Amino acid sequence: MTNNEVEISKDERKMLRQIFFRSFTVFAPFNYAKQGGSGFCYTMIPFINKFYKEKDEKISALKRHITWYNATQNVGTFIMGLAASMEKENSEKDYFNAESINTVKASLMGPFSGIGDTLFWGVLRVVAAGIAMTFGEQGNPLAPIIFLIIYNVPSVITRWYLTKLGYTVGAKYIEKLYSSGLMGLLTKAASILGLIMIGGMTADSVTFETNLEFNLGGEQTLVVQEILDQIFVGIVPICFTLFCFYLLSKKKMNFALLIALVVVFGILLSIIGIA
Repeated sequence: MTNNEVEISKDERKMLRQIFFRSFTVFAPFNYAKQGGSGFCYTMIPFINKFYKEKDEKISALKRHITWYNATQNVGTFIMGLAASMEKENSEKDYFNAESINTVKASLMGPFSGIGDTLFWGVLRVVAAGIAMTFGEQGNPLAPIIFLIIYNVPSVITRWYLTKLGYTVGAKYIEKLYSSGLMGLLTKAASILGLIMIGGMTADSVTFETNLEFNLGGEQTLVVQEILDQIFVGIVPICFTLFCFYLLSKKKMNFALLIALVVVFGILLSIIGIA
C-alpha cells in the first residue's frame, strides 16, 4: 500500500457495500418535501450505528441526513461515501463541526447532478437506446436486454467505485483541511453555493404572472405585471417562497398543509382573474 492510499478495514468495506446496495433505493421513499432525504438517511444507518454509541448522538446524525437531498444516483454515491467518512471524523473528534457535513453535501448535489445527468441521462442512455433500437428494428428479442446491459453495467461500476472514493477521499483530506484551517473556508464556500442553488431553483420552479390591468383613462392602461418586472423581475415568486419558508418555521405548519394552502390560493387567484 502506498502512502497516498487509505486503509479500509473489513468492517468499513462491509458498510461501504451496504451503502452501495442501499443507494439503489434512495429515491424509493421519494417525497416532495425531502426528495431522496429519507433514502439517503437509510444508506447512512450502518455507519451511524457503528460510529455512535450514545442514543442522542445517533438521533442527531439521523436528523442530519433525513433533510432534503437530490443528486443523480449514478454518481451520488460519492456524496454518500464522503458523508460517511465525515460522520466517522465527527464521532472521533470533539472539535469537528457537524454542521459542515450537510453543508458539504448540499454543495456537491448540484455539480454531481450536472455531471451525472450529462453522462448517464444525456449520453449513455441515448447511446444505449440507439443501439438497442437497431436490434429491435431487426426483430431481435434481446433488444431490451442489450439496452439494460449497456446502460446499467457502467452505472453499477461507477456507483461502487465512487462510494469507495468518496469514503477514502474524506478519510485522507478532512483531517488536513481542519489542521490547515481550510475547513471553515470550505464550509463557507459550500454554504454560498447551496444558497445559489436554492435561488436558482426558486427562479426556475416558482412562477407568477398577474393579469391585472387598470384603465387610467383614454388609451392609457396600467399593466401591473410590467410594473412588477420594472421593480424586480421575479419579485412575487421570491417573496412568496420566503413567506412559505417563514410558515414552515412555525411548529403548527407542516409541508402537506402548506402544499394544500398553496393549491387553494392558486385556484382562488385564477378564479378571481388575478393570475
